[in-house]
Amino acid sequence: MLKANTGASTDKIAKKAGGEAAKKAKAGLGDIKMAFAYASYTYDLDDMLAGIKEELPGIPIIGNTSFTGVILPEGFISGEEGFLGMLLLGDPDLKVGIAGVKKGESAISDGKKVAQKAMENAGKSEPPSYFYMVAPPGEEEYFLKGITEVIGRVPFFGGSAADNAIAGEWKLFTAEGSFADGVAVAFFYTDKEMKNRFTGAYHETKDRGIVTKVRGDRTLVEIDGEPALEKYAKWLGVDVASLKNGNLLAAAITAPLGVKDRLGDLVAIRHPMNGNADGSMAIGSKITEGTAVIRMEATVDDLIESSGNELRALKGKMAGTPGAFHLVHCGGRRAGIGDRIEEVVKQVKAAAGEVPFIMEFTFGEYGFEADGINTCGGLMLSYTGFAK
Repeated sequence: MLKANTGASTDKIAKKAGGEAAKKAKAGLGDIKMAFAYASYTYDLDDMLAGIKEELPGIPIIGNTSFTGVILPEGFISGEEGFLGMLLLGDPDLKVGIAGVKKGESAISDGKKVAQKAMENAGKSEPPSYFYMVAPPGEEEYFLKGITEVIGRVPFFGGSAADNAIAGEWKLFTAEGSFADGVAVAFFYTDKEMKNRFTGAYHETKDRGIVTKVRGDRTLVEIDGEPALEKYAKWLGVDVASLKNGNLLAAAITAPLGVKDRLGDLVAIRHPMNGNADGSMAIGSKITEGTAVIRMEATVDDLIESSGNELRALKGKMAGTPGAFHLVHCGGRRAGIGDRIEEVVKQVKAAAGEVPFIMEFTFGEYGFEADGINTCGGLMLSYTGFAK
């Protein structure tokens, strides 16, 4: 039977925080197979890992820095001098291989390397039942391409490392250490059920158009042949000047763009991040010419309520009894929610009931829906349930 437990610390000394959180999380838990850990970017993460490993010798660890805090059954865990939240999974029948690779020649080749390394660390030569991935914002889709070339289409979940100000101070880590650029994965080998709920929980509007020009992977230049920022401003009914530079990021939290998958099962959210001087828009995920974008919308109340509603939806997808939840919540959504974060805590705790969970706040979210095609997005929720 899969069991789980959580632990947290806000000690300002990173090593002490690691030891305290790990000690709490391991209490009463046997057959520990892996640890998820999400921490403040302000910590010396290698010192923090040393503290964790003293309490959990030999246990694989994976995680990253999280935007402003984490949510556990204990509540919203945050602190100006640091924070750490952990979720441990224990199951005699579970095998986990965790691996990390620092950025090398290309994201695709790094994805191939990390997949091979994770299988080796699990003592396996076959693809996992499902996997978790973390990377910095920027090339998530290409790390995924490399992994998929090795193991094929295997369901995944996860999110991108974050800091508190989109300042590039994020990091990811395994038990081997922390690094700023690269990819890390956890390969899960088990017969027990895993289900993922991947959604933005936004509402579609009638504002939509064809992407007619992009620059690189993440700069939207034109929609329907018009400068993208001008088109978007018309949709919102605002002056284009009000969306220049970083103003766009905040405005788009309640009105992002969406891209439908080919079957219509999923709308992957694309977060407009910066309104450029030439009328283009920096986007938080890959965008492609010839595809349709839809203006989505939600109120802050909707964002808060979705945090609980989507967890209930996840539970409804599960045939078995959940033993733990891993909840990825976009950092941009969290920023839009602001000082109402305790309402999210209340929503999630009510929906989770007695099931242990951890929620991190990311700068990119990964998941899949009914047909099993893995997708990266932004401003989304990727909720994962592990059956007992």
